[in-house]
Amino acid sequence: MTKHTRTRAVIICLILAVLLAAVTALTMGAVRIRTGALFSGFLDSTTAAGRILWYVRLPRLLAGLLAGTALAVSGFLVQTVLTNPLASPGTIGVNAGAGLAAAICMTFFPERVLLFPLAAFAGALITLLCVYTAARKSGASRMTLVLAGVAISSLLNAGISTLVTLYPDIMGALRDFQNGGFSGVTTTLLAPAAAVILPCVVLVLVFSPELEILSLGEPTALSLGLHVRGWRFVFLVLAAALAGAAVSFGGLIGFVGLIIPHIVRLLLPTAGTRTRAAACALLGAAFLVLCDTAARVIFAPFELPVGILIAYLGVPFFLWLLFRERRKRHD
Repeated sequence: MTKHTRTRAVIICLILAVLLAAVTALTMGAVRIRTGALFSGFLDSTTAAGRILWYVRLPRLLAGLLAGTALAVSGFLVQTVLTNPLASPGTIGVNAGAGLAAAICMTFFPERVLLFPLAAFAGALITLLCVYTAARKSGASRMTLVLAGVAISSLLNAGISTLVTLYPDIMGALRDFQNGGFSGVTTTLLAPAAAVILPCVVLVLVFSPELEILSLGEPTALSLGLHVRGWRFVFLVLAAALAGAAVSFGGLIGFVGLIIPHIVRLLLPTAGTRTRAAACALLGAAFLVLCDTAARVIFAPFELPVGILIAYLGVPFFLWLLFRERRKRHD
């Protein structure tokens, strides 16, 4: 199988995976909806199936698709720009920074829904730039960068817990936000986040040649005439915007941005940056939708927050990755 044929086959499989995940999410749940009843449910929202589809499952499906795409592409950008396979929006504190900013907005301006993505973006960008600047100035190793991110994440999560303690009236909402999930998500909350996520993904694809050069390393990129600092800042801003927008409606869902880029590299070891970014978007969307469906179905009629379910998958993966990187340094 040639390189081009393999890439095309993988992309087609990922598109089919997204479609399968979408159908599964719409039909599975505490109330099972037959595949044949999907069309009638969409056409008539007054029926029981129609109300479930339009007001519960379709918003959750869109949330899973958007958040999965955003977190996976954000993780791909962070790992590529920082040349660190252990980096992700979760491991270096970006999600926690976005989460604290969004939690502050939820606490003091609960009716200003349009502010949530903006606040989350600001929190994500400030955290990302602080971690990156500290690592760059101190000449920190890959491991130190991750450890610094973990420490900052703990501090920012403590800030969210402080809000819960000081404002018990919003305890339920912030607890769900910390766990991460799409329960109660509405199209009103998704609309401003989608207005951020979709253009950012398009920009990543458009600027993929510059990202390709940047991935070769700073000396090589400079020799090829790339303005490294400027483009690095652009891609970090895009990563922060994607992570912040996802956190604004999905809460603190971790590990998607860590797991998905590594799986894509295994599937497409020789593909270009644009192809990998597109594959991350597709696989991230399918992965998060399937995880959210499993979180709804496994303990039905009770629901497990999808952030907790992904943590059970992500922590072992992160430890395996950590030990693999350690062995590489010693070899």
